[in-house]
Amino acid sequence: MKTALIVIDMINDFVTGKLGFRGAVEIVPNIQRLLTAARAKLMPVIYVCDAHSPDDQEMRVWGEHAIAGTKGSKVIPVLKPKREEPTIPKQTYSIFHNTEPKGLLKKMGVKELILTGVVTDICIQNSAAGAFFHGYDVVVPEDCVSSPDKKANKYSLEYMKRVYGAKITNSRDIIRSWGR
Repeated sequence: MKTALIVIDMINDFVTGKLGFRGAVEIVPNIQRLLTAARAKLMPVIYVCDAHSPDDQEMRVWGEHAIAGTKGSKVIPVLKPKREEPTIPKQTYSIFHNTEPKGLLKKMGVKELILTGVVTDICIQNSAAGAFFHGYDVVVPEDCVSSPDKKANKYSLEYMKRVYGAKITNSRDIIRSWGR
């Protein structure tokens, strides 16, 4: 089964900026390890990042953040995409709402998505829903996702497992399974 690694919203505003939080910083080394292993396996890696206009609906809820073209909407330098790895802008919580990944994933023959990034109970969970409804298998390494609210993070992982059949695992087990 062809798998793609999806890195969601690991951008300046969500890791160290306006909406940054400690948990986002803490998952960076785990995502780095997973990226290194995925790239060594020549697995597709796709970044999907918030890139809003100042009048987007989310501004009413979260305040101004991740404005397209600003430093806040760019992937943090330590996780910088390789030239051949697409970075797709999104304006909503789900990577499947009005964005390109669906067409790109189909063209690549991808059947399974490994979702990493922030925020577990918002963009990761909504992206898992979109993936499920579009027929993809979903894998969520719990050490590669985070939320400022630990209870919401835990509930979201359980919810994705129960409702979308997501496989909840960790980066070490994923990498170990690739060695087989």
